[in-house]
Amino acid sequence: MGKGMRAGKKPSAGGAGGAGNMQKQIQQMQAMQRKMEEMQAEIDTKEVEATAGGGAVTIAVNGKKEIVKVAIKPEVVDPDDVEMLQDLIMVAANEALRQMEEISQSEMGKLTGGLSIPGIM
Repeated sequence: MGKGMRAGKKPSAGGAGGAGNMQKQIQQMQAMQRKMEEMQAEIDTKEVEATAGGGAVTIAVNGKKEIVKVAIKPEVVDPDDVEMLQDLIMVAANEALRQMEEISQSEMGKLTGGLSIPGIM
């Protein structure tokens, strides 16, 4: 007999109530998965904009984290200083992506209660 075990007692791993509980957990996980899919579809429709250089460059990103718009004011297009324009585009794009990631994490966090689910967050 194992240490701490008494004759006639069985460990409470499973039993008749265990199967019903497992089914309930599976249903809860399936419901959560459906809600997460719905939420992701909603996030995918969102769009954020970020600017750099005081509005000289504007980048818009959708919920799929795709750049959907690039706007550059003509006065910042200087053939002798292409590097500055490249930097402005990079700053605006990274900020827009950061904002969308923040929105996505916040929305999913509401559903998961802060749980870290591999492949989702």
